[in-house]
Amino acid sequence: MEAKIVLEYNDPKDALAITYAVSPDNFSAPSNLIISTSANNNRVITEMKTEKNLSTLIATIDDFLFCVSTAEKAIHIMKNRIMK
Repeated sequence: MEAKIVLEYNDPKDALAITYAVSPDNFSAPSNLIISTSANNNRVITEMKTEKNLSTLIATIDDFLFCVSTAEKAIHIMKNRIMK
């Protein structure tokens, strides 16, 4: 099973920051799960592959999107502090 998630941001720097924030998952995934995340201009592109069942893939996507959301919140907070 495979999934591809493409997230688009207004600022390429945000896309790169999100990529760095979630890229440790690329290395710490279980052996039966492959996760690859990269930045391409203002996009974050993540590909996931597993030989497990659909529920494993869904749980992985859910975890990934939670990590992205957390990173987005951190970027938003930092931008607001810099602007003040």
